[in-house]
Amino acid sequence: MNSLALINEFLGQPPNASSHGLQIDHIIEFCHWFMGALFVGWSTFFIFVLIRFRKRRQPNANYLGVTSPISTHLEFSVVLIEAVLLLGFAIPLWGKRVNQFPPGKEALLVHVVAQQFSFNYHLPGADGQFGRRDVNFVSNSNPLGIDPNDPAGKDDIVTTGELHVPVDRPVIAELSSKDVIHDFFVTEMRIAGDAIPGSLIPIWFTPIKTGTYEVICAQLCGLGHYGMKGTLVVDTPQDYQAWLKERAELAGTQTTPPPPTQRPPGEPIGGSTPGTIPPPGAPKPPNSDAQGAGASPHPAQQMQNAPSPAASSSPSG
Repeated sequence: MNSLALINEFLGQPPNASSHGLQIDHIIEFCHWFMGALFVGWSTFFIFVLIRFRKRRQPNANYLGVTSPISTHLEFSVVLIEAVLLLGFAIPLWGKRVNQFPPGKEALLVHVVAQQFSFNYHLPGADGQFGRRDVNFVSNSNPLGIDPNDPAGKDDIVTTGELHVPVDRPVIAELSSKDVIHDFFVTEMRIAGDAIPGSLIPIWFTPIKTGTYEVICAQLCGLGHYGMKGTLVVDTPQDYQAWLKERAELAGTQTTPPPPTQRPPGEPIGGSTPGTIPPPGAPKPPNSDAQGAGASPHPAQQMQNAPSPAASSSPSG
C-alpha cells in the first residue's frame, strides 16, 4: 500500500473507481500530510512559547516579539508550498476536468435531473437523440415531461434512482434540477456537481471498476434530504447492452403519457399542484376558464364574496 494513502484510509475514504481519481487522491493525501505537519509544527511552537516566555522566567513583557529571521523563513516556506500545491497541481487538474471533455462519439451522454428527493436519468435510445422535454407534459408517469409527439423521444430511456453505465467508457453527466439546488455526488468516482434549476452543468468521469456505488445529494435540499440517495451500477459492456435492451422493452410496453388536454380529471398540469397559486407566466391548467365559469367558487372565495352582516342589513331607525 502506498504510504501516502495511509491517511486517506484512516479517514475512511472509499477506494477509487475512476480513471482520474488517483490524481485527486494524491492531492488530498498531500494536503492531509501537509496539514498534519503544520499542526505538529505550530503546536510545538505554541508549547515552546508558553514555556519559554512564562511569567516566572520573564516577569517583564517583551513587546518586540521574535527578532530572529527563522520565523520569516518558515512563513515564506509555508506560503511557497501552498502556492506550488495550488498552481502546480490543483488548478491544472481542475482545468483538465472542465476543459478537456472526451469526444461526444466516444462518451456516453446522460441527463441527470434532480428533484426533491430523487435523481432522474434520461438516456437517448437507439437513434442517439434526446427527445424534447416540456414542463407541460410532466406527470407521475412522465417525470421529465418528454414530449410524446416528438419522434426522437419514442425510444428514450428514463430511470429514477438507478443508473447503469459501462466500464472503461467516459460518461458525461449533464446536471439540472426541477426545483431547488441539489448536488450529484459519487464518492468512489471522485465526482460532485451542483444541479441548479435553469442550468445545465456537465461533469464527466470514466469508471474503471465494475460494481454498485451509492449516489447521494451533497446539498441540503429540504426535509427529505437525508433520504435522497440512488445507485450507480457499472456494468461490463455485455451486461450494459442487456440492461439497455431490457429498459427499451420495458419502455415499449408502457402507455404513452397523455398530452395535457387529455389528462384524467383531477391530475394537475406539469409544474402545478391543486390548491396552490401558480407563479406569474405559468400555463393555465386545461379547461380552467370553463371550470371558472361553470364550477362553484372555492369556499375561501365564497367567504370573500359573501356580504358582511353590517353591509347587508339595513340601518334601523
